[in-house]
Amino acid sequence: MALDLAATRSQQWSHIRQLALMAASQNEHGTTAGIALGVGLFDRAELRPRQLRVMPVFPGDLLDAHTSNGEVLVQIAGRSREAVAQAAGRLLEGASAWRKRWQIDGFRAGNRVVGNRGLARNPFHFTEGFGNPAGERETLDRALVRAGQGEPDWAVGGSYQVLRIVRCATDLWDAEAPEEQERVIGRRKDGQWLDGSPAGEEPGFAADPRGKITPLDSHVRLAAPDRRRPPPLVRRSYSYDRGDGDTGLIFSCFQRDLAQGFEAVQRRLAGDALAKYVLTVGGGYFFVPPNGHAWTDVLAR
Repeated sequence: MALDLAATRSQQWSHIRQLALMAASQNEHGTTAGIALGVGLFDRAELRPRQLRVMPVFPGDLLDAHTSNGEVLVQIAGRSREAVAQAAGRLLEGASAWRKRWQIDGFRAGNRVVGNRGLARNPFHFTEGFGNPAGERETLDRALVRAGQGEPDWAVGGSYQVLRIVRCATDLWDAEAPEEQERVIGRRKDGQWLDGSPAGEEPGFAADPRGKITPLDSHVRLAAPDRRRPPPLVRRSYSYDRGDGDTGLIFSCFQRDLAQGFEAVQRRLAGDALAKYVLTVGGGYFFVPPNGHAWTDVLAR
């Protein structure tokens, strides 16, 4: 859920520190919670993460102000919908300085770990997550801001988070033949590549320069045409179902550099065969602070 500050601005960082502490306390109830910061909090340019801004509108987006942006993003996770709802209620009850801007509930269908990669089934019935690194070292390298990047010192060890609420035309998609669905995605439903390569190995794109096996406009081929140099980001997405046919994906990814991560992928997706089945209606850019709470003291000075 996204929150905006309802109290006086003079105490905003103490309110954020309180919110961060309340989020951390949710671990005691069998849930986990964390916060990320929106650009609207930063009135001092020297403290703002240098790439943090309002998420731009990309071709094909139709962003709804009621499900976009926010000064703070709170993400709560747990093993049951009830536990998460209770944690959200506790947090909102104690966060009187904040008002809720929007909220969306998600789930990970078929959630499992294979080869240290977290996999789940998306609303189009395809398994995703194979593009994430298998090791912790590469995961951290892709996700966490490094010293020397030109970021404020307090931001080192943090991460840029992109959240996209993507509505999926599941009826239109389900009317397609399975073979067409696989050509649009560029993989089999279980993750295997169209050329027969196992999901965890590199596909033979170089041996298929004209896209006879894996179409050149397939989603995965456009997103990462050179699988030896994968996009420097880590994704952790969720499905949602709000009823009345409003189903889709809460796409979430983390990176140390927005331009090299999400934005580079988004530019490559121009002409994506998947575009006719999806519509991004909300989300935003946020910055996840480094572990601990020392950053709140720095920002409050």
